[in-house]
Amino acid sequence: MTAARAIAWEFHRRHRVASVALGAYLGVFALMKWLILGPGAMIRLDPPNGLAGFIIAPVSITYFYLVAVFSYGLSGDLAARESIFPRRILALPVSTRALAGLPMLYGVLACATLWLLTAALVRMMGVDVYVPWVWPACLAAAYLAWTQALMWMPYGFPGVRVAVAALWLAVVDALVLVSLNYRASEWTMVAICAPQIPIAYLVARYGVARARRGETPDWERGTRRSADGPKAAAGRRSPRVFASASRAQTWFEWKRHGRILPAMVALVVPVELVLLFVPGNDTAPVVFLTLGVVLITPPFLALFAAAGVSTSTTYLMTRPMTSASLVAAKIRASLASTLVAWVVLLALVPAALAVSGTLPVFVERVIAFDGAVGHARTIAVAAFGFAVLFAATWKRLVQSLCIGLTGRDWVVKSAVLLALVFLVAIGPLLDWLRADIRIQSVIWHALPLVIAAVVLMKAIAGAWVAARLARSGVIADRALMTGAAGWLATVLALYGALVWFADAPSIPRYFLASIAIVSVPLARVSAAPLALAWSRHR
Repeated sequence: MTAARAIAWEFHRRHRVASVALGAYLGVFALMKWLILGPGAMIRLDPPNGLAGFIIAPVSITYFYLVAVFSYGLSGDLAARESIFPRRILALPVSTRALAGLPMLYGVLACATLWLLTAALVRMMGVDVYVPWVWPACLAAAYLAWTQALMWMPYGFPGVRVAVAALWLAVVDALVLVSLNYRASEWTMVAICAPQIPIAYLVARYGVARARRGETPDWERGTRRSADGPKAAAGRRSPRVFASASRAQTWFEWKRHGRILPAMVALVVPVELVLLFVPGNDTAPVVFLTLGVVLITPPFLALFAAAGVSTSTTYLMTRPMTSASLVAAKIRASLASTLVAWVVLLALVPAALAVSGTLPVFVERVIAFDGAVGHARTIAVAAFGFAVLFAATWKRLVQSLCIGLTGRDWVVKSAVLLALVFLVAIGPLLDWLRADIRIQSVIWHALPLVIAAVVLMKAIAGAWVAARLARSGVIADRALMTGAAGWLATVLALYGALVWFADAPSIPRYFLASIAIVSVPLARVSAAPLALAWSRHR
């Protein structure tokens, strides 16, 4: 078997389910559109309608999945100094040109094919704007090629890979956006995007060659030696000593998965903030829309980072610690990951506002809001909004612990698939509900029953988990009572904040109480020690 066939076979073997799922989804969507909706239903992209949502969401998710697969981002530590190119593949008896070129070739072809199939599908179904064929495919391929090159390069400091990738991809995006703003022709866009692919290949080959030779620079070691001398640097190389096993396990969880979410935020948010630099985007609606998208990015990315946080390994299960202590270490590491991710975001946003010249627009609207509601309420709104977004990010990280710690691969993949299906369907469903007044009336009248059913199901699930925890002895009764009291106090605090913010005759109190109950995680987080204990002893 040749090297080309071997590498292609490995990509196909590991990720063939995703390609089959996408093909089946697009096929079912096309049949539903033709047989149920009819040829008169057009896909609108300006602005997007519900049908466009059924195309944009899965294709976007698939593209970023392809980027992660062909750059080996799913099997490496993005924040490490070493190249994330898998070591077992570096040891293959093939040339460096093949190791760097073949994954890039397959990835470029996959991304370009994804766009061509999408463009052909929307053209056949009918679309309200012109959908180009060539330059978006070149842009998708160039974006993947640069991601591969920057991911495979070793760096001298931890975390530099994410910063370099974010800055360079932001430059590529800015170049494309400026060209589109000046209405460049399609072949001009091709001339801008296509030459980047061979340049990225040369960078990737250089990075893979260094990784094969084991050349990983350590600029931090050079800084230590120059500052304190060789003896002091050697002294700092002594093993770390932890005060307890729980602290050691928390540090281990942070090293394994804690840096994933901050790295993703540092990679995605600068690309979103590039919109502030586009000429004409200095109006208040555009600025606040961009900031709104940026602020919901950490909770959205946490949904995907949670898959790594909630995984269990044989090493984890054999640790001489209780299941509750192991889960607590994961929760603490997730909290630290959430904190660092939001620190990164809060550092990027003011810098982007100041450099782009849109800071006065933001300050003007904040001052107007402060004059309308008062200083105290302005500060409270800002604090409450941050607390909600921070809690939502942490909740996304830990709410799937009970699924991942079961150790069943099919359970984890099914949960991720259901989450993606929900993300794909929520936009079109909301669009459909917005357009159908009769359905809105039915839902509004049935809302109390729906709320009561949701709260009842959550209460039953929480009571069942608490009973299992009490019988199994995984968690002590005192810790169980403390957790229940903490959950109740959090719900009451959130309910009080909601009443203070949104108390009005048109909003019933039971609706605010139900929001507080449903928002605070209970059953799934509490079930995590049970899932880990079952997985350790099955």
